[in-house]
Amino acid sequence: MAEGILNIFIHIRDTFNHHVIFSMGILLISGYVLGKLAERVKLPPITGYLVAGLFLGESLTGIIHAHMAESLQTVTEVALGIVAITIGGEFALGKLRRVGKGVIIITLFQLLLTFAVVSFCLTVFRLPLVYSLLLGAIASATAPAATVAIVQSLRVRGEFIDYLYGVVALDDAGCVLLFAVILAFAGSMLGGEVSHGAWLVIGHALREVLLSLVLGLVAGIITHVATVRKFKVNEILIISLGMIFLTTAMSISLNLSPLITNMMMGAVLINLSRKNYRIFGIIEPITPPLYASFFAIAGTELQLGLLANTAILTLGGVYVISRLIGKYAGVYLGAVTAGSTAKVRRFLGLCMFPQAGVAIGLVLFLQASPVLNGASGDAQVMMARIANIVLFSVFINELIGPPLSKIGIVRGLEL
Repeated sequence: MAEGILNIFIHIRDTFNHHVIFSMGILLISGYVLGKLAERVKLPPITGYLVAGLFLGESLTGIIHAHMAESLQTVTEVALGIVAITIGGEFALGKLRRVGKGVIIITLFQLLLTFAVVSFCLTVFRLPLVYSLLLGAIASATAPAATVAIVQSLRVRGEFIDYLYGVVALDDAGCVLLFAVILAFAGSMLGGEVSHGAWLVIGHALREVLLSLVLGLVAGIITHVATVRKFKVNEILIISLGMIFLTTAMSISLNLSPLITNMMMGAVLINLSRKNYRIFGIIEPITPPLYASFFAIAGTELQLGLLANTAILTLGGVYVISRLIGKYAGVYLGAVTAGSTAKVRRFLGLCMFPQAGVAIGLVLFLQASPVLNGASGDAQVMMARIANIVLFSVFINELIGPPLSKIGIVRGLEL
């Protein structure tokens, strides 16, 4: 009988799960249900969305097939565009004058200390230095999507949130540049083609950041000009979403950073005119389904199989724990140096733990990097291990990161 029920389930699954709309529908409904359950036990809804995706993905039921990943990627890219422009909208000059110096100091401390702590701990556990350094650089990345989703679900504002948005925004650009420098250094240690490869990697990172900023600047100006004399909400929404879609697509097609591009676009809009506050208010109501689908899709990509590999479990555990220490201690020391409030010192570090897209993107770039051309077969094997360690970290940090971030935000805003 059990086998018969299983066969019926498989038949129903395979009848519908080839269609992207079915995938989106079941992800949203399942995410909503588990998100509400998560709230009942004082967890952020994001945790429920991730668990829903994990349950529906290939690791468990297979209701969302792996071949749907490319189709669902579009939803992820749109959600990240909205996340980034929301963060950029917090970069009003008045706020920057008030917290700008502190944000820069905290970002640098947590970036460099995370890199140092993770690299050192992995070396102690006998991972070769070059690979420890690469993982240390990747560990400095923080996922901004979880932060924005939690802040918007709680509907909170304040100086703590200004610091939080500022640090996660600068962390993205800083991580890319740090990774480029370490990768260039790693090429010489691995015996790859370094003569021009190292400069190529560093040049690529600088080009990515600078051109992303330029594209965001232009997009922000165009959006402002196109909407500043509009008064109908639907017109402003159509133009704004169209520009976000275009800017995101262009940055991806040009191999730039859609996060940096849309952050810059948001910062330009918020500083050109107070009228542009309307854009962010109009966009906000459409974000809940985007965030729910974004995290549910991320959940489908989590691989339970990584938990069966002892080496990955050991090194991945060291990576996760040392990253938590580096992030928290870096934020604390940076906040002390910057003279920030006690709330920022004690609780901002808890919001730095989520890690996802940027870290995975750096691993993919690492595997395709010209710096590693000609590297030994052992090096190629180690690159695969690095990828699995990062995927394991994403698995753990995406599950524990949002609850810790919620605790940090709530405690950081308590009077």
